[in-house]
Amino acid sequence: MGTGDWNDGMNRVGPEGRGESVWLGWFLHTTLWEFARLADARGEHARAESWRGHVRALKTSLERHAWDGDWYRRAYFDDGTPLGSVANSECRIDSIAQSWGVISGAAEPARATRAMAAVEEYLVRRDQELILLFTPPFDRSALEPGYIKGYPPGIRENGGQYTHAAIWTVMAFAALGDGDRANELFSILNPINRTSTRAGVHRYKGEPYVAAADVYAEYPHVGRGGWTWYTGSAGWMYRAGLEWLLGFRLRGTVLHLDPCIPRAWPRFEIAFRYHASRYEITVENPRGVTRGISTIAVDGIVLPSPDARIPLIGDGATRRVRVVLG
Repeated sequence: MGTGDWNDGMNRVGPEGRGESVWLGWFLHTTLWEFARLADARGEHARAESWRGHVRALKTSLERHAWDGDWYRRAYFDDGTPLGSVANSECRIDSIAQSWGVISGAAEPARATRAMAAVEEYLVRRDQELILLFTPPFDRSALEPGYIKGYPPGIRENGGQYTHAAIWTVMAFAALGDGDRANELFSILNPINRTSTRAGVHRYKGEPYVAAADVYAEYPHVGRGGWTWYTGSAGWMYRAGLEWLLGFRLRGTVLHLDPCIPRAWPRFEIAFRYHASRYEITVENPRGVTRGISTIAVDGIVLPSPDARIPLIGDGATRRVRVVLG
């Protein structure tokens, strides 16, 4: 954990070098797995296998030491005190330890589902249109996690809606195949929806066309936006919508399609230019599902596998891609 991982305000959790970050464990699992694939592609198989061995050990350790019973803990202090546990009076559950357990693909499936159910129960506040980073915020407990405790409760990382992390929540529900919930939560995060009424404008007090770093979660400032024009969150929001909901994933010269949408969506279209070529993609949902491709056809020719990759060619032609879910 050191003096802070993603949440740098938790700078007093592991300054002596013994504290551990559960979130960083999931993140490291993801990164090492991807670098192992890269090493294999470069012919460095011994290095790839070494990394995969560490990934396997990391997964075992995370499942053994991070599970709290209904969700994954967030971290451990230098002295072994857990953070993000039901035993804590503040920061009992933190969203990013749950979302990245899912995004990494490393969390045991039943636990991943249970952990995200806990996120929905404790961190999604539909009546206030908020997706909290953690709850309860730090205020009066004996825990001293760092300068995060200097923020008022519900402000910024101290138990507010931190947009960057909230987007990971959306992505995690999409990874579970829950397109209805992922789209609902994405709509909560969309800043334009916060200013659809006069009351919303006065509550939010931010621009409706840019991402805010955070939205306050405690009285008397519930729903007020903070630090707008936050480009990091804007980039993640764009990726969540394009890659995780619409399922449009460009990887070099290959296009992967894996939509996760609400059951009520009958279809959607994407027009995409690759160099001089144009790809017109239509995704149809005749059976009202959230995820799962039945067929893919390119210019009327059905691909042999619904999860087949679509190689991109920049020859100036227009190609029509038809995807049927079901």
